[in-house]
Amino acid sequence: MADKDLASIQEARDLVRKARSAQLEFAKLSQEMVDQVVQAIAKVMTAMAEDLAKLAVEETGYGNWEDKKQKNLLASEKLYQRIRPLKTVGVIAEDRQQKIDKIAIPAGVVAALIPSTNPTSTTIYKALIALKAGNGIVFSPHPTAVNCIGKTVTIIHQILTELKIPVELVSMISLPTLEGTAELMKQSDLILATGGPAMVKAAYSSGTPALGVGPGNVPVFLEKSADIKSAVQRIMAGKTFDFGTVCSSEQALVVEEEVADEVKKALLAEGCYFLEGAAAEKIKGLMQGPRGSMNPAIVGRSASALAELAGIEIPAGTRLLVYEEQGVGPGYPFSYEKLTSLLGFYTVPDWHAADALCRQLLQNGGLGHSMSIHSNNKEIIRHFGLTQPVSRLLVNSPSSLGAVGVTTNLDPSLTLGCGPVGGSSTTDNVGVKHLFNIRYIAYGLDDVAPQKVVDNRVDIEAISQLVVEQLKKMNYVPSET
Repeated sequence: MADKDLASIQEARDLVRKARSAQLEFAKLSQEMVDQVVQAIAKVMTAMAEDLAKLAVEETGYGNWEDKKQKNLLASEKLYQRIRPLKTVGVIAEDRQQKIDKIAIPAGVVAALIPSTNPTSTTIYKALIALKAGNGIVFSPHPTAVNCIGKTVTIIHQILTELKIPVELVSMISLPTLEGTAELMKQSDLILATGGPAMVKAAYSSGTPALGVGPGNVPVFLEKSADIKSAVQRIMAGKTFDFGTVCSSEQALVVEEEVADEVKKALLAEGCYFLEGAAAEKIKGLMQGPRGSMNPAIVGRSASALAELAGIEIPAGTRLLVYEEQGVGPGYPFSYEKLTSLLGFYTVPDWHAADALCRQLLQNGGLGHSMSIHSNNKEIIRHFGLTQPVSRLLVNSPSSLGAVGVTTNLDPSLTLGCGPVGGSSTTDNVGVKHLFNIRYIAYGLDDVAPQKVVDNRVDIEAISQLVVEQLKKMNYVPSET
């Protein structure tokens, strides 16, 4: 084991060294040449989306290939269309009026941590945004997804070879270990961390600038003004997508008492099964692993697979297992993140209570990430947008799909920032703009005649003098400044 760790560390050092050399050459290319590389990779990955999706499911056992194909298309076709017109090489802006020019400077070599839940799509996405910004990239794959990630990198190598670009520009650790990944993060110039909380924390503690995510525990508020049937269909589309493996997938549904029965009927009509009694207890028994975290055996599983694991009977055609949870925190497993076909259900008196409960759920493992609301009441929607501690509030959209940019106009991304409240450095959907720096060329304004500024601001000098005179009358003389 020690030998494997040492080999992994040495491999990480070698890969970064080679990537840095290749990146220095790649950074000399024009915007047109860089765009050709990105376009070629996007086109091939779009064509290979289904094959890579099937390979990912076969290796990891998570999710289903049909939805993983859609993730691959998001990471290739849709992402490419969004980033295609962006200027990322050389002079990217010239502001004649402000006399400031902007020059794009690549980060260098990016260390990319890839999770097992979205392995091929995250690899495609990170490769495209890194190369578009002029960087090299080295992947650290989750040990349970080495083959499908490796296949994705091999395809990229074939494309680079055809374009006469050094293949070392994009590479992957073939012997992934914690020690090797730590060395990769230490040696690289920037870290793109997508994975569990421990790995993301390690990235931010590495001493290398990092862009990471926080955990998602996405609450969904179905407010009474919403079209119940349509809202439930959207919620089901989001939660069942790839069997819940997207970090922005719906985790707990909060409904007002007035419409609770109607919502339950709509859920039943869409293939939900409400857990009760012994069946509920057996499912709860599966949900936590030996260390108190989510049991990996349930991740990305269908409702029928979960029922089989738990040894319970459910109706044929069941798409989602739902449980009416009564609290939040320890002892209430459905109040936590569940990257599988499980959904918590809460009933509250009104939207004020929903507001408080959603905040409590976010504080239980999802601060800064995402929340969704289904409503036609603009005032309530705005209130949640102003007060909930999230980076993105999805309105009348499947949460899992809206947050990553499938059903909204948010930037297509598989790394969703959670801001300082969630332990991240950004609230953005991480993309190309985060992978290059801007050098500013600012010309002096000495030749510009000073202009008198006239505005409606309060006369601070007059107010200050008035306060001083009042203080003197009170026998208080302020010290000289």
